[in-house]
Amino acid sequence: MNEKQRRILMTVMGVLISGFSVGIFNFSMFGMDPFQVFAHGVWARTTLGYGTFYTIVNLIMLVAIFFLDKTKIGLGTMINIFLLGYVVEFSSWLWVTLIPEPSFILRSIALGIGILLISFGSALYFTGNLGVSTYDAVALLMAEKKIAKFQYCRIGTDLICTITGFVLGATVGVGTVVTAFFMGPIIAFFNKKVAIPFRYGKNRPSQVD
Repeated sequence: MNEKQRRILMTVMGVLISGFSVGIFNFSMFGMDPFQVFAHGVWARTTLGYGTFYTIVNLIMLVAIFFLDKTKIGLGTMINIFLLGYVVEFSSWLWVTLIPEPSFILRSIALGIGILLISFGSALYFTGNLGVSTYDAVALLMAEKKIAKFQYCRIGTDLICTITGFVLGATVGVGTVVTAFFMGPIIAFFNKKVAIPFRYGKNRPSQVD
């Protein structure tokens, strides 16, 4: 498998794993991820259906990312926009069907697994570098502009989304807070230990960290 094939595999699998993990995260019932908290908070102030509102938000962000750095738009972006929702819907349905009344312990385990999987999937398709979701692009662009390391930029954007959504009336759970503080560092860990070595193999550039 050459590098291009590995990048395509990393992008497709990364986005699909991320989508599947959101279903597990939702199954835990410990709160939405930070961007969803923000989106629900703003959406509650509109008269639009959530699906329509979420699409509009993503399209606005897509236009902004295009002008800031269009290299962030690609296969991964399109899969996020047009396929991710269906993967999340299937995953959510699957777990609720298999375990309709989960115990607190199972929900806690699901939360941990969900956060690890979404971080792992994100690391894969970030490093595949064939396009990312509009929200993920924000922290990546900040890191590339040397504002701070990626993990700290991600913590910052997650906290802003969480606080804004909460102020606007969205529900914030334990899972939201845990994700806001730990997802960035976990993504950075998987990126360094798994994604970068898989993409470059023995030809890993010395400047990649």
